Amino acid sequence: MTHLPKLRIGIVGAGIMGRGHAEVLAAHPDAEITAVASRTPAGAEALAGTVGATVYADYQDLLVSGEVDAVSITTPDHLHADVMVAAADAGVHILVEKPFTTTVADADRALAAIRRAGVVAMCLFNHRWVPAYAQAKDQMHLLGDPVVGYARKNDTIYVPTEMIGWADKTTSAWFLSSHDIDLVTWLFDDEVVEVFATARYGKLRDRGIDTPDAMQIQARFSRGAVATFESAWIYPNTFPTMVDSYVTVVGEDGVIQLDRQRENIQLATDAGYKYPRNMLQRVVHGIPGGAYREAIDHFVECARTGDQPLITAESSRHVTAVLAAAHESATTGAPVRVTPPAGR
Repeated sequence: MTHLPKLRIGIVGAGIMGRGHAEVLAAHPDAEITAVASRTPAGAEALAGTVGATVYADYQDLLVSGEVDAVSITTPDHLHADVMVAAADAGVHILVEKPFTTTVADADRALAAIRRAGVVAMCLFNHRWVPAYAQAKDQMHLLGDPVVGYARKNDTIYVPTEMIGWADKTTSAWFLSSHDIDLVTWLFDDEVVEVFATARYGKLRDRGIDTPDAMQIQARFSRGAVATFESAWIYPNTFPTMVDSYVTVVGEDGVIQLDRQRENIQLATDAGYKYPRNMLQRVVHGIPGGAYREAIDHFVECARTGDQPLITAESSRHVTAVLAAAHESATTGAPVRVTPPAGR
């Protein structure tokens, strides 16, 4: 058996998600972090210092350094596209945080660059590795034809006001519903063709952050199913978990419900009552685990072997197109057709 070399990975973006990717990749026996680039030099230096990587002033230098086979893109949502195009042009494999991009034009040029270069690319929609969600996919045939879906993903106000410093450059739907749109389209094995959406502004604008408090998206699928995608990020910080996540899928012959608010543990102290989360990210006996790690591990394997990932760049482009149509609908107050890929 041919022994494949370790995958040399550069991380672009040294914030919360960059550190999360680094934790997982540093623990992978067949990967090594060789380079880091970030808009904040101090952050890049700190992250690189934990993994023994080289710091680059910008991602262009990192991509042409000869030190990386793949890049992990963990920049803010609206900055993904340029890095993906440059990575593909450099022949470097791509792991990108969700969403793929925040405009259809960016998604199309990134997708074109990826397919032109023939690199492996995957958007990190890690929910496909949550055990209950993967089990739901395996059981969908028992439900018959999909009829209706509902997915909410709501955050505490800590997220847009403290956790990320660029909430005004995105929305709760881009940040949260992107996961659920990928998940439900995968479960339904179908694509959204039209959306109607509404957005509510108020609380966050009052705090100087120009982004909606919440959005709801009504989606119609090509085979007639419908789904609602709800996102909000103004829950009080006293809510026992930072994310409130729930999914229902209904078919002609059955229903599946997936509630991730409580993940098998409840913790009460004098400081408060909470549900610690562990399905996506956890550390067990010092080793990172959970759906987040399994998704990244899947990308590493695909990048090393050349296999195509479970999550295709085309399906991730579709999520972007759905969300772009939703934001247009929220602005115009009218239903909007989802932009299909070129040639369709």
